[in-house]
Amino acid sequence: MRENKQKDIFDKDIHTDFLEKMTYGDYLQLGPLLTSQKRLSGHHDEMLFIIIHQVSELWMKLILHELEASINLIKNGELSPAFKMLARVSKIQSQIIQAWDVLSTLTPSEYMEFREKLGQASGFQSYQYRMIEFMLGYKTKHVLEIYKKDKQLHDELMDAFKKPSIYDASIFALSKAGLDIPDDVLNRDFTAPYEYHQSVENAWITVYKDVEKYWDLYELAEKLIDIEDWLQQWRFRHMKTVERIIGHKKGTGGSSGVGYLKKVLDHRFFPELWDVRTKL
Repeated sequence: MRENKQKDIFDKDIHTDFLEKMTYGDYLQLGPLLTSQKRLSGHHDEMLFIIIHQVSELWMKLILHELEASINLIKNGELSPAFKMLARVSKIQSQIIQAWDVLSTLTPSEYMEFREKLGQASGFQSYQYRMIEFMLGYKTKHVLEIYKKDKQLHDELMDAFKKPSIYDASIFALSKAGLDIPDDVLNRDFTAPYEYHQSVENAWITVYKDVEKYWDLYELAEKLIDIEDWLQQWRFRHMKTVERIIGHKKGTGGSSGVGYLKKVLDHRFFPELWDVRTKL
């Protein structure tokens, strides 16, 4: 009797014959995805370390997908559809930040059991993270040296390195709206890190003082602030998780570890958007 009740909960129309049809696992390519966790040690917790970083890289892939589309939309003056994508980026960032909570369950003693197996491999070498930095306007040419072993990847990074960032596209949008932005800002060297400019701050002040007139630009500004805010929270959680697990040891990639991560907390992607809050 119990067996019959168990069968009744299943819908009779559910497909069960997949000999010649695509399954959920086929569509998501779960075979290669779930067999790509290759532990180099026999330690139980290395699986945690690998999966956390792989999941973060998948989220970063989606961030890049959304940012690239947003930049193109902003360049074309289509701000409204870009807002949905930028809001999605912020939600993704919140997921990546929460991943640090899971990784922080790894204790110093447990990590030391397999850390040497990483060699010089480090999250510092994440090319997708570099792509995100480039798209947000932080360009550092020397990091490109890391990727020379893979010509195709190096070429992709170099292409992103040369392109205008989302903030450059936003400054173009300010100019298109009739706000005064000098040519030397609009036509700057996009391979250089973005630096504060008074004209850009003045333009954003105008936007924030007349929200009704410049509603789209105002909303764009707030979406950008959301993204930088979440990114800095991600950086902070990264730094504290590293400090919790390895203290002030050097990173496997040769960086100063916590010392380096503390320095990048001071970097601002969209300086005028932060300064305008003081000036209003």
